[in-house]
Amino acid sequence: MKTSAARLGLTAAILATLTTAPAFAYEAGDIIVRAGATNVNPNDDSSAVSLNGSAVAGSGVSVNSDTQLGLTATYMLDSNWGIELLAATPFSHDISGKGTLAGQGKIASAKQLPPTLSAVYYFDTEGAFDPYIGAGINYTTFFSEEGEGNFTGYDVKLDDSWGLAVQAGFDVQLSENWQLNGSVRYIDIQTDATISNGTNTYTVDVDIDPTVVSMMIGYKF
Repeated sequence: MKTSAARLGLTAAILATLTTAPAFAYEAGDIIVRAGATNVNPNDDSSAVSLNGSAVAGSGVSVNSDTQLGLTATYMLDSNWGIELLAATPFSHDISGKGTLAGQGKIASAKQLPPTLSAVYYFDTEGAFDPYIGAGINYTTFFSEEGEGNFTGYDVKLDDSWGLAVQAGFDVQLSENWQLNGSVRYIDIQTDATISNGTNTYTVDVDIDPTVVSMMIGYKF
């Protein structure tokens, strides 16, 4: 009970500090740049894998997660609205068989970049905690595709993707210029994958649809 009370007291103290600390409001023309860890965690789903045009019953593929350096730049149109661009160092993903293809293990790998342009809205607050929401357009380009395991040497191609992106996040103002930032996004990413050795061609439609979580430090110019 004492531990729980202490935790509640600490939480209340932190919230009180955030809501009573001096506010450093954004203004039109402010530019905010951020950098930090960004994790792409696919909520993947796929069609059955087709071999030379015939579906392999019960088959599918999965895509693993990856963490890289995420970067954002935001230009404030006024005290509430801004335009944000998300960039990152390339994410690397392994593609593995599942269902009746689970025994194949890793079948391919690829890198991707997911630049995302969003409109963001900051809610009016009186303290150092500034929550916001946003929505925009994502373009994901895939490159360095390679066959793996039993598919080493196969040609691999993943089509680029356009999709919608939504997000929610917050800034904690540390000073007039420095801040901590956290955000979570959902991005609609779909791709058609082709793996071929000239004789056998495997195709599969993959909905990657990742949850993207970032923790960053930012600076306002």
